[in-house]
Amino acid sequence: MVKFKQTSEVLKIMGNIEQIRNIGITAHVDHGKTTLSDSLLSAAGLISEKIAGQALALDYLDVEQKRQMTVKAANASLYHEYKGKPYLINLIDTPGHVDFQSKTIRALRVIDGAIVVVDAVEGVMTQTEMYLRVALEERVRPVLFINKIDRLIKELRLSPTEIQQRLVQIVRDVNTLIATYADKEFQKAWLLDPMKGQVAFGSARDRWGLTIPLVQQKGIKFSDIVDVYTRGKEAVAELQKTAPLHEAILDMVVKHVPNPREAQRYRIPKIWHGDLNHEIVKYLIEADPNGPLVMLINDIRVDPHAGLVATGRIYSGTLRPGEEVWLVNARVPQRVLQVSLYMGPYRELADEITAGNIAAALGLEKARSGETVVSMKYKDTMTPFEKLKMITESVVTVAIEPKNPQQTTKLIDALYKLHLEDPSLIVKINEETGEYLLSGVGTLHIEIALTLLKDLYGLEVVTSPPVIVYRETIRDRSQVFEGKSPNKHNKFYISVAPLNEETLRLLSEGIIMEDMDARERAKILREQAGWDADEARRIMAIDENLNILIDMTTGVQYLREVKDTIIQGFRLAMREGPLAMEPVRGVKVVLHDAVIHEDPAHRGPAQIFPAVRNAIFAGFLTARPTILEPILKLDIRSPMEYIGNISSVITKKRGKLIEVQQMETTARVIAEIPVSESFDIADMLRNVTAGKAIWGQEFSRWAPVPENMLMDLIAKIRTRKGLKPEPPKPEDFLSP
Repeated sequence: MVKFKQTSEVLKIMGNIEQIRNIGITAHVDHGKTTLSDSLLSAAGLISEKIAGQALALDYLDVEQKRQMTVKAANASLYHEYKGKPYLINLIDTPGHVDFQSKTIRALRVIDGAIVVVDAVEGVMTQTEMYLRVALEERVRPVLFINKIDRLIKELRLSPTEIQQRLVQIVRDVNTLIATYADKEFQKAWLLDPMKGQVAFGSARDRWGLTIPLVQQKGIKFSDIVDVYTRGKEAVAELQKTAPLHEAILDMVVKHVPNPREAQRYRIPKIWHGDLNHEIVKYLIEADPNGPLVMLINDIRVDPHAGLVATGRIYSGTLRPGEEVWLVNARVPQRVLQVSLYMGPYRELADEITAGNIAAALGLEKARSGETVVSMKYKDTMTPFEKLKMITESVVTVAIEPKNPQQTTKLIDALYKLHLEDPSLIVKINEETGEYLLSGVGTLHIEIALTLLKDLYGLEVVTSPPVIVYRETIRDRSQVFEGKSPNKHNKFYISVAPLNEETLRLLSEGIIMEDMDARERAKILREQAGWDADEARRIMAIDENLNILIDMTTGVQYLREVKDTIIQGFRLAMREGPLAMEPVRGVKVVLHDAVIHEDPAHRGPAQIFPAVRNAIFAGFLTARPTILEPILKLDIRSPMEYIGNISSVITKKRGKLIEVQQMETTARVIAEIPVSESFDIADMLRNVTAGKAIWGQEFSRWAPVPENMLMDLIAKIRTRKGLKPEPPKPEDFLSP
């Protein structure tokens, strides 16, 4: 029987790495992740059995309880006995909604196994596919829980044979995804085999679950389960005792999810791109508790009483209070003040936490999500963990101001804290209008952020209607333009060209990065993106919006002294393009020549920035500039008779149907629509399908705005930003 154990007993098991499992629960929104977590928590004695399934204990924010939706990742450490041996299971419950994907993706970095939850009625949906794909890219091993079997019996009234066929189909769909997205060496090894107990099925709300080995062991047949639901509540309660959900799930986890040492042997080469001959590698691969400390921070929380709490996975060494550590990205030393385990909203203090576990630390005030923490000894030689790649981008923006103007300072502080906890919430101040701009992944993301401002910080705010953040780009190569500094003593000769699709893919997937070895980067660009060898070797900077600066100069005096200033000027120009002051994407900027004044007083940022920017913008405006808009991919399931209505809604929204699949009585429609047209799509789909459609969405790509809408759109954006409606001309940036 699983029972509640004191922190001291949990810590004892923590020291034995073979008895640890780090898992996450991931799924499409509303498929039952948090309800499943409740069952596991009640089995570990952390919440009462009576309220499990309704408590949603890991949804501890008010907004999560009210909306019945997870908006952040929550941790809990569970004790479980399997074949008489104790195990510690570090569990993370993650959000399913695409707007909160940054939390899920960061959680996937620190776990070794994922329980993929699929609704038996809805099957594999958009976010199931999206998160499974990311899990496989992170080399996180999946196991499957098919939830809501009760709906197949009570709502769809399927026979035992039909239920089995439905389950086989879901397993087949998940296995197809594993075979498609897993790295070559795991494509076959990680396929789910129900006979081995790698697939569980049951009902998280009714708290029963089975795997095929348990079915054989207990002698339960599918017809018995159908019978239970016809007999009523008492029979369901009996089934809970005979086939408790936690037993099926946690036995499956212990048996099929690797322990941290096993997992780190194949995960470290994938998620850490340092030199594999470095002496630290042997400690990382063995998850050695006696090695140097290496910890990856995946989550930052603001505790109103304790300050910033950094949660992360310890890959090597032991985390202890009082120890001085080095933050690799922030490049500062910090002292760990306190070490603890996270149990939902609470922290349990510990004297130390060893490699292979997930821990929370106080004192790392400068740490941010994705930070690598190491022992001071390796501060100069440690390569940070690979950056996390987000699937969607923050493309919806609102302007906000406090109802009470005296609370402006409080609002700035609260927005800063929200951004710390969720880096995909981006806060900017519009210099022209003095507005505070909040950008998120979607309208729901922003809505939840505003609710948190009210619930956590007592701030009432006024917001503008949501607007879309576009991108600017070019479609042609420009000639070389001269940019002069205001004092006319410095000159830069610059041209711009669009980056090809292959280069953009390499950049967006993080295969090409600014801080990687220049020779390796040049080789990849030559072989995979058709780059010229000389250009590929001379990259000066790569901007976060996928723009590249190249130095093709030879023998320019004083260039080295102003190199950093030129790079800053390039980044500033890419942040707000000339067409509508939106970020620039997918542009190659080439510096061909330069004349630089010998006196440092005449070549400061005030002289260099405008010279670099003017030459870039003049080139930009002559290279067929355009605006890119974000496109959403929709995955809609609906009864067959509504397909015509759905396609007419998609067409009205400037969208296009990509694929229509027929599945028994329902159809699956894959479509794309621009984000700017998507704000009322939910209401429209509900209306035309009598509320019978279910759908998911994810960011798909950036696409050029149709030519006939381009000038109108530019004028609208510029007017909104307080600029002249018509865009500037190239000559506006050229000195006489």
